Amino acid sequence: MSRVSDLQTLVDSVSSEMEKFYEKGNKAAGTRARKGLQDLKKLAQDIRLEIQAKKNAG
Repeated sequence: MSRVSDLQTLVDSVSSEMEKFYEKGNKAAGTRARKGLQDLKKLAQDIRLEIQAKKNAG
């Protein structure tokens, strides 16, 4: 379940950066948000592959 907590932490971080970008106009926060979203995509893909492997293993 550590993957779930990693996912939640990353979502919280990206959410914070997006708030700074959209509400305060902080361009650097936009860059950090984009990086965080890319990391989120990678983590989600890793989790999907892990679930698929366990499912196929029986």
